[in-house]
Amino acid sequence: MHEEHRWPVYKLCAAVGVSKAGYYKWLNRAVSQKQTEDEKLAGLITEIYQAQRGIPGYRQMKIILERRYGLKCNLKRIYRLMRVLGLRSVCRKKKRRYQKKTPAEYTAENILNREFSSDRQNEKWVTDITELKYGSGSKAYLSAVLDLYGRNIVAFSLSRRNNTPLVLDTFEQAFQKYPDAKPLLHSDRGVQYTSRSFRKEMKRVGVCQSMSRVGRCLDNAPMEGFWGILKTEMYYLYHFEDYETLRKTICAYIDFYNNDRYQKKLGCMTPAEFIAASAK
Repeated sequence: MHEEHRWPVYKLCAAVGVSKAGYYKWLNRAVSQKQTEDEKLAGLITEIYQAQRGIPGYRQMKIILERRYGLKCNLKRIYRLMRVLGLRSVCRKKKRRYQKKTPAEYTAENILNREFSSDRQNEKWVTDITELKYGSGSKAYLSAVLDLYGRNIVAFSLSRRNNTPLVLDTFEQAFQKYPDAKPLLHSDRGVQYTSRSFRKEMKRVGVCQSMSRVGRCLDNAPMEGFWGILKTEMYYLYHFEDYETLRKTICAYIDFYNNDRYQKKLGCMTPAEFIAASAK
């Protein structure tokens, strides 16, 4: 400060009540190794945070640092540095959904019964539809299927209409990818999944249907969790001017989710890595 403003050191020291010797000791103080390491780590954290558009929280940041940079960092240290840097993952409050009840004769039992673990690929699939908006309030509907083994998105489809053809298209893609799959399929009691045409198609391919109980969204918690992640890490970050932009962004995000997003439940691997490792 005295060099910038050309003020005599003795006047500055007198003004703040310190000795000249004390001032020069402070000026030439050595930076600790821990402080140096923290500064380097903080710089790397900031780079990662900016590159991923503010998506990673401190837990996801820990996994990224370990997997991509080989850095073993204490979770509390990462939390502290991100807090000091003012870096917080985007977070949104989940909107409450209301589900139309369908006649009991068209529904299936809750066979899955919140048993969300799976021993092999294509043993248990969960599915759902979520509403997204673009332009000046126009609506689009995203249907997706998630495999509980690798926590990967098996297939997805976007449409301007929330109807049975939407879910039939989703499952046509899924069975094109895995023609021999005969999973237990869990969904809510939406009219798309209880429709005659959908039930007929599931019976044809040998799929056993399971459905959530009325008003029990946690019966399909993994699917609800995926919607929360997709909306937090992608949907809420942008305003989509048109349907095509929304579609392309969803495609890119699901590719990222399956191939590049680490999951603690999978041993800090991506779904693609986990599935590949289990096949060996």
